[in-house]
Amino acid sequence: MKKILKPMAFVLVVMMLTVFTAACNQNSSGTVSVGIVLPTKDEPRWIQDEERFKAALSDSKYTTEILFSQGSSAKEKENVETLINRGIQVLIICPQDGDAAAAAVESAKKEGITVISYDRLITNTDAVDYYVTFDSAAVGAAQAQYLVDHVSGTNVPLYLYAGSAGDNNAFLFFQGAWTVLQPKIADGTFRIANSSEAEALKGTADLSRDQQSKIIGQVTTNWDPNEAKNKAQTHLTAAGSDVKGNVAILAPNDGTARNIADVFGSDSAITDYVITGQDAEKASIQYVIDGKQSMTVFKDVRTLVKDAMGMAITILDGNTPETTGSYNNGNTEVKAKQTDVIVVDKSNVQKEMLDSGYYKAEDFTGL
Repeated sequence: MKKILKPMAFVLVVMMLTVFTAACNQNSSGTVSVGIVLPTKDEPRWIQDEERFKAALSDSKYTTEILFSQGSSAKEKENVETLINRGIQVLIICPQDGDAAAAAVESAKKEGITVISYDRLITNTDAVDYYVTFDSAAVGAAQAQYLVDHVSGTNVPLYLYAGSAGDNNAFLFFQGAWTVLQPKIADGTFRIANSSEAEALKGTADLSRDQQSKIIGQVTTNWDPNEAKNKAQTHLTAAGSDVKGNVAILAPNDGTARNIADVFGSDSAITDYVITGQDAEKASIQYVIDGKQSMTVFKDVRTLVKDAMGMAITILDGNTPETTGSYNNGNTEVKAKQTDVIVVDKSNVQKEMLDSGYYKAEDFTGL
C-alpha cells in the first residue's frame, strides 16, 4: 500500500506546483491599462511622481505599471517595449532625451497606443498625442523675475546655469528666463559673468534655437548636481573680483541650485547672492527656510499627476480629453494640458508647502 501511495502523493505535489506556477505566470503576464515611464529613481522629484501616480489610480478600475529609465534612453526604449508587451492602451512617458524618445513612442503608436508626453516634450515625431506639462516658459520667467525683483543697484554679476541640452524643457525654461533678463542685461542692471555666448547675444531679445543651444552648451548642468557644483567652482575660480560681491544666479532646478549655492556660499568674495530653483524638493524647502536658497518654483506634482491620469482615464473611457494649448515639437503641434506654477520663498513657504498639506511641518527645522 505504501508503494502505491508514494507515487500518488508525488503526482499530487507535481499537479499542485503546476497549477501554482501557471497562476503566477498568468498574473505576471496580465495586461496593464496605463504604462508610465519616468526618467530616474535617483532624484526626489520622480520618486514623488511615482507615489502620486500610484495614489491616483488606487480607486480606479484601471491598472498601471511604473518603470524607470535611470538616465538611459536605451533603457527607456526597453521599458516602453516591456509595457507594450503588457498590453497597455495608454503610455505616459517623461523622456530622458526628447529626440531619443521618438523611436520608443513610435513603436507604441504602431500598436495603437495613445501616447502622453509627461512634463517634458518628446520632440521631432508625430507619435505624440498629448502633452501634460507645467508652463515651462512661465517657470523660467518666474525665476528671472525673482532675480530682477530681489537685486539692487546696477552691473550686478549674473551667473547663468541651465538644464540638459537634450531636454526640450531646458530650452523653454531658458527662453522664459531670457525674455525677462535680456532687457535688464541691456539696460545695465545685470552683467553676464560666466558665458561668452550669452554676452555675445545680450542685445538679442528673441533667441533662435541655435542661439539658445550655444548658451546652454556653455552653462549646462545636465540636471546633475555634481556637474553643477563642478561648473560653479570652475566659474568662481576664473572669476575676477569685478564679478563677485553681490551676485544673481539663475539655477535651473533645486538639485543643482543647492550645490551651486554651497559653492557660492563658501567663497569669501561673494558677499551675498540671490539664487533660483524649481520643484520644491524637501531639501530645498529647508534651504529656503535657512536662507541658503532664495526661492523655488513649486510645480504641484499632485495637480500634474491628476491631469495626466485624468487624461488617461478619459481616453480609456473612450472620450476625448480637454486641452488648454499646444506645443510644436519640431514635427507636429501637440495638444497640451498646462498646469500653473507657484513661486515659493520665505514669505509664503508656510502657506504653500505646509498649510496646503504638501509637506509636514515636522520635516523641517527653523520654522
